[in-house]
Amino acid sequence: MSSPSDPSRLRTAIDDFLAERLQAKLDTTKDAEKQAELRASHARTTWLADAARRVNQIQQVTHGLKYTHPDARGSSLNSAGNPAAGAHLVGSHSLQGRHVPDVVGNAAALDVYKFLRLEVEGTTLLDLAVAGDPALVAALSDDPGEAAGWVKAFATLVEPKGNPASHALAKQVYWPLDDGDYHLLAPLFPSSLAHRVWTTVSEDRFGDAAKAARAARRDHQAHPHGVREYPDLAVRNFGGTKPQNISQLNSERRGENYLLAALPPAWRSDPVRPPLRVETIFGPWFGNRRRVRLLAEGLRKYLLSVRDPDRNNLAIRQTRAEWVDAITTELLQFAAELHELPDGWSADPDCRLHPAERCWLDPRRGLTDMEFASARASTDWRNAICERFGHWLNARLNTDRTPMGEAEFTAWRGELDSHLRLLREDLDDD
Repeated sequence: MSSPSDPSRLRTAIDDFLAERLQAKLDTTKDAEKQAELRASHARTTWLADAARRVNQIQQVTHGLKYTHPDARGSSLNSAGNPAAGAHLVGSHSLQGRHVPDVVGNAAALDVYKFLRLEVEGTTLLDLAVAGDPALVAALSDDPGEAAGWVKAFATLVEPKGNPASHALAKQVYWPLDDGDYHLLAPLFPSSLAHRVWTTVSEDRFGDAAKAARAARRDHQAHPHGVREYPDLAVRNFGGTKPQNISQLNSERRGENYLLAALPPAWRSDPVRPPLRVETIFGPWFGNRRRVRLLAEGLRKYLLSVRDPDRNNLAIRQTRAEWVDAITTELLQFAAELHELPDGWSADPDCRLHPAERCWLDPRRGLTDMEFASARASTDWRNAICERFGHWLNARLNTDRTPMGEAEFTAWRGELDSHLRLLREDLDDD
């Protein structure tokens, strides 16, 4: 830490700070006697002596207790977090020491913290006080002994106040141990971490760059700044109309603390439509599903890459089988979706599906349609489905570069046949 070497620059900054505070108070009253009292109380040595006395009423922390309950009287904590937690967990350690400290205690003494947060050439008065900087001693008073006492008092801001203690109004968790004893854990609100979250989210929502990016998006124009959205964001307020009674940072946030949505995603699927006015689902109805298209294209490219008969080894056959298995799984998923349609949808006059596909995709129609139930029980519709799927897949893979004639089809027929047998077993379970 570098120190301003000239005490006069420090003294000028201190005098300017006090003059600004004095003027703000003078503007609130026209009473001459009251103004005289204010001028006297804001004389440098008078105000500093009072500030040194009041500094023990506040404490610099990162984790505050009063967020749990404003009347809690236990200990707050000043900690940069546990680095052993690792990068996979988010906590105060994620700030890597670059956190904004908070201050708790008597709200009437928060002006002392504002004074100690004053920066001169990039260094705060608090940092100088903690270091016992002689330039600060010389700047505070012409009496070295008096000034040294003040510096020592100001440095206590970062120190704990008394022994660690919980309180009846604080959160407490009894953590059992193997020997029958327990640890009493006292969770504290991570104010510094919450402040970083609040600052980031507020900038993403209301910052000038975010507003410009949203305007560009609305106008369908490019913008170098991205847009971040926080769906289902909630705001929890601490302190009511007096957020300063909780902490300094809570006051700066106007009591606001953002709660990010910690909910599983709500799945929204397009409504399932019955395959009407088509002769078969083994065409665009099933084949144009995005996942099916990608799998079929992937298998086609793979077959092209291994079409050399000398490479027809076990690894290739296993890979082909994995592709076919994935496509078969998509087919079963497709059927499961159609099974959720109302019973008897295949009786619609616009349903032109092959009878085997009707038996497969509308199984509960037989509960009320006896003729349909009889046909479903007496025909080998399962084998028909397997054959139709096999022919569809063979046709889907057929190109000039990957001809799926009888000879080519035979090369990997075993894998397909095994999956068709598995498909038949799944159909038997319907």
